Amino acid sequence: MADKRDYYEVLEIEKTASDDEIKKAYRKQAKKYHPDLHPGDKECEEKMKEVNEAYGILSDPEKKARYDQYGFAGVDPNYGAGGSGFGGGFGDFDLGDIFGSFFGGGFGGGQQRNPNAPRQGENLRAHLEISFMEAVHGCTKTVTVGRRDACPDCNGTGAAKGTSPETCPDCHGSGTVNIQQRTPFGMMQSRQPCSRCSGKGRIIKDPCRKCNGTGRVATNKKYEVNIPAGIDDDQSIALRGLGNAGVNGGPAGDLVVNVTVREDEVFQRDRFDVYVNVPITYAQAAIGAEVVVPTVDGKVQYSVPEGTQPGTTFRLRGKGIQYLNGRGRGDQYVRVNVEVPHKLSREQRKALEAFEQTMKEDNYEQRKGFSKRLKEMFGDK
Repeated sequence: MADKRDYYEVLEIEKTASDDEIKKAYRKQAKKYHPDLHPGDKECEEKMKEVNEAYGILSDPEKKARYDQYGFAGVDPNYGAGGSGFGGGFGDFDLGDIFGSFFGGGFGGGQQRNPNAPRQGENLRAHLEISFMEAVHGCTKTVTVGRRDACPDCNGTGAAKGTSPETCPDCHGSGTVNIQQRTPFGMMQSRQPCSRCSGKGRIIKDPCRKCNGTGRVATNKKYEVNIPAGIDDDQSIALRGLGNAGVNGGPAGDLVVNVTVREDEVFQRDRFDVYVNVPITYAQAAIGAEVVVPTVDGKVQYSVPEGTQPGTTFRLRGKGIQYLNGRGRGDQYVRVNVEVPHKLSREQRKALEAFEQTMKEDNYEQRKGFSKRLKEMFGDK
């Protein structure tokens, strides 16, 4: 408890803040840390508990006055237990406002979430594997997912035909009940889930037989997924409203399709640019030639200039992959690999030897430079 932050610091407000400013600050922090916006983020969950606690005190004029006068000891009798601080005497202290916000909060500040309020259905995930060319040009695929639909027999109410759920008489639909306990500090009050309705706020006396009172049934659905041209490996497509059906009339969740793109034997991809290796012969590199280059749109002719060196890369503008927004394309880069022939016949060997006799050092830029460096290092020997 000694590490608790000042409530005004938590909400990032001054002590002179008005009720409206406190509420506005709470909503700002709640939108920043609310668990629904950061599922699975434990740090945000702890931050949200801290924000709810601060708002639960500062939004209550009486508790705020006690906090301003005595600090944490004025609103939490357990703070600094064992010390010689403030001695209590607050009568019936309602801890439910704080603990309720810890576990059910939301933007209402210290109030339990209504168990009968409409809730969005859960998101579903599916996976598709497509080829490189399908990713380049786009395609249509079919996925099958198991989802939970609203029960057709009870229309999602969970109650049998001709009946309807009843409000729980113990919690009056809130899903929680107040429990009072006598402690050395007086009567302490806290909220707990209602045992009669299991925290649902309503009771179904005659459950629907098809869904067993849940209001939803399991189904398998097939959906066509339009894969846009230019999608990349491990990107996702969200299909709105195709997830699980909502609860209490809430909207359905989404279906999120994750896409895996298989590697291609010819093309490599870097964002929207494409790379391809093209082998050419020694003669083609030396004297130049027209070679066939594959692109994602088909074959093109490219003029390899005379004296092309191994590893030279040429750029084909606009021959890459279409941007996802459809406005423009990447480029294609052609890497030239000069292949040295092997398994030469006797005639081919003699021809090459005769050719080599005609060559001079001036015909080889790299070799000429290398020979010069050798002479500088070792002399003419």
